[in-house]
Amino acid sequence: MSKKKQSFAQNKPLGHLIALLFYVGIGFFFYLAAANMNYVWKWNSVPKYFMYDETITIESPADGKLVSKDGKYYVKTQDENIIIEDLDSSFKFDYTIDEDVYEGDYIAKKTVTKDGPILNGLKTTLKISALAALITFVIGTVIALMKLSSYVFMRDIATVYITIIRGTPLLVQIFLFYFIVANIFDLERFVAGVLSLGIFFGAYMAEILRGAIQSIDKGQLEAAKSLGISNFQAMRYIILPQAVKRALPTIIGEMIALVKDSSLVSVISITDLTKVGKEIVANTFSPFETWIVIALLYLTITSTLSYIGHIIEKRMTAKGGLS
Repeated sequence: MSKKKQSFAQNKPLGHLIALLFYVGIGFFFYLAAANMNYVWKWNSVPKYFMYDETITIESPADGKLVSKDGKYYVKTQDENIIIEDLDSSFKFDYTIDEDVYEGDYIAKKTVTKDGPILNGLKTTLKISALAALITFVIGTVIALMKLSSYVFMRDIATVYITIIRGTPLLVQIFLFYFIVANIFDLERFVAGVLSLGIFFGAYMAEILRGAIQSIDKGQLEAAKSLGISNFQAMRYIILPQAVKRALPTIIGEMIALVKDSSLVSVISITDLTKVGKEIVANTFSPFETWIVIALLYLTITSTLSYIGHIIEKRMTAKGGLS
């Protein structure tokens, strides 16, 4: 049989080319729009917000002679030897040993490379997202099992929790948690931000896991009971692993949403990527470059999560599928 002829729109290389030209056209459109605004691009200032060089200088604490003993440096005066704090052999000296120095003179200096605000903000975002994801999984699993419990009071507690959390905006919950709960228990804003995200996404994770657990054939649980396996063991070793596999694409999507929504913790002055972006814009008046870089960093994180999820799915499929 002859192969079915592809239509013009179904040609794969041509389709990729058209899509590329489409986005190039959009990029060119925004470039022209920015050019008409007479905006001065400052891309050369971006690298220093990732990493920058800082020169550390050491001043003489008094008049005297520069001396060294046991790897430490002192200024020898008529009455005593005054130790020079934080001075070691890694510095480049402007004076030699036994040379006279005067109070306030720069004795030595060195240049060190430090993390810029964007890199520090990225670390904070990753830390918040990772901790919140862990809390999300714990809360989601517990609430999902409570929702499926035969005990009425557990189902009621889980139902009310899910209804309240899913029915109110995350931003409002962050404010409530920070200004009320964090004040009552004297929590730091970082802890408040992590808990807010974990509690919020825990409600969504609970519903995802509940649906996945209920999709597993009940005959498996009955078979486990007939073999003398307890409900807890059956849920832990048989039902939950299958449920997690089945819900994996949705779980990865929820983790991506968590990373993006972690930007909201900037409203309680946590210096994450978004907060750093606001500060840079306020100091440099370079909103285009700053927010483009911040957006690309978020895109990098979420794309990495998506790629990891895709790899896990492929491996699970190779071992027998997600179901």
